[in-house]
Amino acid sequence: MDDGVVLRCDVFRPDVEDQVPVIMTLGPYGKGVRYQDGYKAEWEWLIDKHPELGDNSTLSYMVWETVDPEVWVRDGYAVIRVDARGVGRSQGILDNFSPRESKDYYDSIEWAASQPWCNGRVGLCGVSYYAMSQWKAAALQPPHLAAMIPWDGANEHYREISHHGGILCTFWQMLFNLRITRIQHGKGTNGLMDPWLGEPAAGPETLSEIELEANREDVAGKMKAHLLDDQFHRDYSADLSRITVPLLSAANWGGWGLHPRGNFEGFLRSGSKKKWLEVHGGRHEELFMLPETVALQKRFLDFYLKGIDNGWEDQPPVLLNVRHPGEVFVKRNENEWPLARTKWTPLFLNSEDKSASWQAPMTESRLDFDAMGEGATFFTKPFETETELTGPVAAKLFVASSTSDADLFVTLQVFDASDQEIWFQGTLDPCTPVAQGCLRASHRRLDPARSSPYQPYHPHDQIEPLEPGVVYELDVEIWPTSIVLPAGYRLAVTVSGRDFARGASGPDDLANRGSGPFLHNDPEDRPAEVFGGTTTIFTGATRASYILLPVIPGS
Repeated sequence: MDDGVVLRCDVFRPDVEDQVPVIMTLGPYGKGVRYQDGYKAEWEWLIDKHPELGDNSTLSYMVWETVDPEVWVRDGYAVIRVDARGVGRSQGILDNFSPRESKDYYDSIEWAASQPWCNGRVGLCGVSYYAMSQWKAAALQPPHLAAMIPWDGANEHYREISHHGGILCTFWQMLFNLRITRIQHGKGTNGLMDPWLGEPAAGPETLSEIELEANREDVAGKMKAHLLDDQFHRDYSADLSRITVPLLSAANWGGWGLHPRGNFEGFLRSGSKKKWLEVHGGRHEELFMLPETVALQKRFLDFYLKGIDNGWEDQPPVLLNVRHPGEVFVKRNENEWPLARTKWTPLFLNSEDKSASWQAPMTESRLDFDAMGEGATFFTKPFETETELTGPVAAKLFVASSTSDADLFVTLQVFDASDQEIWFQGTLDPCTPVAQGCLRASHRRLDPARSSPYQPYHPHDQIEPLEPGVVYELDVEIWPTSIVLPAGYRLAVTVSGRDFARGASGPDDLANRGSGPFLHNDPEDRPAEVFGGTTTIFTGATRASYILLPVIPGS
């Protein structure tokens, strides 16, 4: 790198004389950590569900969240996996999401393009962190970056990674301790082994824990220290307006808490004039690897990296897998996002009988709930006809608190004709509701220039405490969703003061939580004396609380 630090990578090349394009990833999970070894539970789940993956590959060279070299090299691509600075075999200070890491990615792209076996075109394709890092590197505009596929990848540090609705998320601290420090450069013989090179995956030297700690930034601590959207968060985010290369942004309906907002925003706000949006369901690493999806990825990259005239640019800009109950997805092409024919429809809440309906209550009522309890749930009547909801969602709530602040978690749930709740496989959680969003009431101020009725935008640049007992109008961003509700099904809206939990199970029961590992439970960020009070929802008349739903007519 330009500061003398050495990064190391693995290069897989086709045995041909021709120059070939490159597929590159750069990230923190270790190029030398075999999928089967480092992610055993995830591997066994994937192979049990999709044994067909073994039809096209020996599965011998796979690592977490990156492309399978066997599948891509035989089709004329070189695959390069780079250990990010400070992890695996790469030297330096570990600093996830940092500007330094993005500059390293830029330099790695340019290095690859200069190799005599490369045709000068580099593409990026990876999942999660290996998608998140793409956004920031592309914003630096490396000259030889030709196309990118950020698959399930956040790009905005404050709203998507660090603070959801202004509320600190503890996910990254957990992930850092569980998955990243174990592969920090210098773990050496105390870490995992690289089965291909026969040496420590995070070596060659073995450092003490004190030395290792000195070689890594406390990113989670910085997140906690920067409770507003300040320059720190902006430096660790992508400037989407500067991304000009062709991109295929792939989002997951079930990914609340980390990725999908970034994929939708990346499609909408990037500066590229050639961009496509794909939206799917299932686990975030699952669909990425399936043959049908790999064919889509190759069609896109063949066009921009190999110059194959396969008609890609005639592809409609939006490819949706519209979600139905029972994990059924129906493919549908669209021309824009949100869909132009959307009928934005308010679903009004009624505190008097805990109902939700298309008509606003004529009289005002109120409902109190314990902010640390299960909250309040409002049910619609059974739908008379099949109804599709596809798009962004927003909540307008009139709320008072017994304390100087309140956190609001808004969850949309689906119940079938026998009143059994319908759950969906999320990116990590096996049982997710249909949509979620949250907001800290003291961050309620809106940016009118960036806000729309269906997507409120909060600048999160100042704290405005509540006066206990005073009613405030709050707008909550709920991340985009898709669900086709059959006749006889019902929709429910739960408003609570803590992370959503399924039924009577506790908020720490991962398998039943419904919000996966994306928790907001830091006691310093959510002191009980402030966020453990009583929250009151007001509905009806001049305080008509509602959820704005994206109803798709004629579906």
